[in-house]
Amino acid sequence: MAVVEFVLRWFHVLFGIVWIGMLYYFNFVQTEYFKEAEADAKADAMKKLAPRALWWFRWGAMFTFITGLALLHFVGAMSNVVGASLIWLGALAGTLMFLNVWLIIWPNQQIVLGMKEGEGPVAAAKAGLASRTNTLLSGPMLLGMLGSKHLYIADLSMTGLVACAVIILLLEANALFGKMGPMASVKGVIHCSIALAALLWVLLAFL
Repeated sequence: MAVVEFVLRWFHVLFGIVWIGMLYYFNFVQTEYFKEAEADAKADAMKKLAPRALWWFRWGAMFTFITGLALLHFVGAMSNVVGASLIWLGALAGTLMFLNVWLIIWPNQQIVLGMKEGEGPVAAAKAGLASRTNTLLSGPMLLGMLGSKHLYIADLSMTGLVACAVIILLLEANALFGKMGPMASVKGVIHCSIALAALLWVLLAFL
C-alpha cells in the first residue's frame, strides 16, 4: 500500500504542477501580456500559443483530478480525523476548480479563440472570472493537500469545517454569477488567495 500511495502522490503532484503552473501562467503572464501586446502579436498568440497552453491546462486538470480521486479511495480512509477532514476540504476546492476548467473556462475560451460561435466579450468575462476564482481557491486547495499530512490542529471542530466549506461554495457561486472584485488585479488575487487560506486555517483551528 505504501508503494501505491507514493506512486499516486507522485503522479498527483506532477499533474498538479502542470495544471496549476498553467493556471498561474494564464493569470500572471499571458493575460497581462495580452493587455499590452500589439494587435498582430496578440492575434498570433491567440491562434498558435493559447490553444496549446489550454491543452496542457485542461488535461493537467483532468489527470490531477483522476489521481486525486484515486488517492481519496486508497489513502483517505487511512488518515486520522484531522487529516481526513483537511483532505476533503482540499478535495472540495480542487473539484470545483476542475469543474470550472472543463465546464466554464474551456467552453468559453473556445469562443474567445474563434473555435466556436458565441459572444466573445461575454465568453471572455466568464472564463476570466472562473480562472481568477481558481487562482483564489488554489491557496485553500494547497492548505488541504499539505495540511492533511503536515498541519497539526489540536481540536478541529465540525463547525469550522462546515464554515470553510460554505465559504468555498459561496466563492464558487460568485464565479458563476458574481464579479471579479479585488481579484481583477494580479496582486489582488494573490493577496486574496493567501488571506483566504489563512482565514480557513483560523476557522479550522479556533471556531
